[in-house]
Amino acid sequence: INDGDDTTDTDLGCDMIWLMPVFSSPTYHKYDVTDFLSIDAQYGDLAALEELIASCHGRGISLILDLPLNHTSSEHPWFREARTYMESLAENEQPDAAACPYVDYYHFSKEQYPGYEPLASTGWFYEAQFWSGMPDLNLDNEKVRAEIEKITGFWLDKGIDGFRLDAVTSYYTEDKAAGISFLHWLNTFVKDTRPDAYLVGEAWTDPGTYASYYESGIDSLFDFAFAGPEGYIAALTRGKRAADWYAKKLMEEEALFRQYSDHAVNAPFYTNHDLARSAGYYTKDDGRCAKMAQALNLLMPGQAFLYYGEELGMKGSGRDENKRAPMYWSSDPGAEGMCKGPEEMEEVKMKYGPYEEQVSDPLSILSYVRKAVHIRRDYPAIALGETRLLTRISGKQICALIREDEVEGSVLLVFNMRDEPAEVDLGRNVQSRAFDCLADSLCVSGEEVMFAEGVLSLPGRAVAVLTSGQ
Repeated sequence: INDGDDTTDTDLGCDMIWLMPVFSSPTYHKYDVTDFLSIDAQYGDLAALEELIASCHGRGISLILDLPLNHTSSEHPWFREARTYMESLAENEQPDAAACPYVDYYHFSKEQYPGYEPLASTGWFYEAQFWSGMPDLNLDNEKVRAEIEKITGFWLDKGIDGFRLDAVTSYYTEDKAAGISFLHWLNTFVKDTRPDAYLVGEAWTDPGTYASYYESGIDSLFDFAFAGPEGYIAALTRGKRAADWYAKKLMEEEALFRQYSDHAVNAPFYTNHDLARSAGYYTKDDGRCAKMAQALNLLMPGQAFLYYGEELGMKGSGRDENKRAPMYWSSDPGAEGMCKGPEEMEEVKMKYGPYEEQVSDPLSILSYVRKAVHIRRDYPAIALGETRLLTRISGKQICALIREDEVEGSVLLVFNMRDEPAEVDLGRNVQSRAFDCLADSLCVSGEEVMFAEGVLSLPGRAVAVLTSGQ
């Protein structure tokens, strides 16, 4: 992580940490919350979180919490009181919110609609679209919204810098307009409380759909199109698409997002806790594909996310718990800093070495990812700029694109997406000709990028970063 001004060679360079749910919960994943205002004992207590917040802020790092608002745990006191009340009703008696306010915190029905679960010992059903242990909240209820205001306000007052919003497309079942309206309300409340708070939403769907959620005013939405074993990044890394397709899809999305918001900040990511880890995406890979894919993610515009352990090439697939294996600090499970994984996690045999081995290896995946993160930070136009493809020097093997920002200026990124080396004559394009300084590069092996007399010599799967000397 970034140590502020006191950086070292082992400084990963990240400036924000997203904690998956840490609230009290009966499960390993913690997305079924029983108390939104307390820390689950498995993670410590409120004092420990306050210490973490202070430690992060002292290093210039923001901290955001994962906030599941679509549902609670069925063991949450709200639902337990509602359930007890519903069980007390006579056969033909209708629930009365005046007698039990919590009955209107959820969706109860005499009819079993899709996604509704039976309420034991009654003739009633309740909405629980994910599973029976996570009943859906009634987000139209003003009392529920008041609870949400209390929850978000509590954590913002503690110094939390924002929220990752879980399952925003599920807030209202099959009613996108209502979901966007609720997200607008939530974003407005949070920004009125703290204007610089950051909100990023999980909308696991197609780009055309999640782009429309920017209409709510939310800062960011995760870019699922580029993620996962079948996403754009994996397809490009496998050579299933021409290199210039990378820039074309970026430009397509940027135009799409602008239809809904002038302030949208894309949230690219490659893997997360719901996806198989990327080390298993490429057969017989010696690390070259693993590195290249990380570059494609970390050099995208917006607020890029890196799932813990991906900077080491950790493995984990199959059972959900396997994707959440402990951070691979050491090959010794009893070493300092190591922790236990979820109880139902199977043994995960790692492909690449742990942190303690990779940290001093200049050719490790960790060293490569660290450099990619620092390049991103050293040239803000990479994150902030608009993408423009240079078609004359791009094609099946090469993708040359300019990232241009009114404040931060321009930077030229040239990707060689294949294992074979390539030469790129920047003089062939009037726009690329202006970039006469090789500022930095990323190579998957010990080879180097060379630049002389306007010709860029790229080893296989290399990335060059060029700026203008003017």
